[in-house]
Amino acid sequence: MQKSFPATLDNLKNIRLFLTSFLKDHNVEDIIINQIELGVDEAVSNIIKHSYKGESKDKEINIKLEISKKKISIHLFDNGDPADPKKIKPRDLKEIKTGGLGTHFIQEVMDEVKWKIKSKDWVNHLTLVKYL
Repeated sequence: MQKSFPATLDNLKNIRLFLTSFLKDHNVEDIIINQIELGVDEAVSNIIKHSYKGESKDKEINIKLEISKKKISIHLFDNGDPADPKKIKPRDLKEIKTGGLGTHFIQEVMDEVKWKIKSKDWVNHLTLVKYL
């Protein structure tokens, strides 16, 4: 299943509804749904903030969902600034400051996080995987 959403924080709710509906239709446990929602929320927020440099109704985030007996894969595509996977890492949790924990949360709740950069149709492709 695949769908595009405008790159606005208001759409986080719509993205969660799209994701949750798909996962419930496939009888995924609520605890796993909650973990995936958190990871996707953080990833989409980071795309809006860092790749697109802010909200824009004219820019899109494309989401593709795949499920098998063993795993759920969430593919996030955007055409913002290219990400540098070497620079994307969680900050030290001992640093007390607001924000900056999205990458930490994503890596905590997902089993795999993979980046691909540049294709003819998109600039960034983030894949989040959760094993069942």
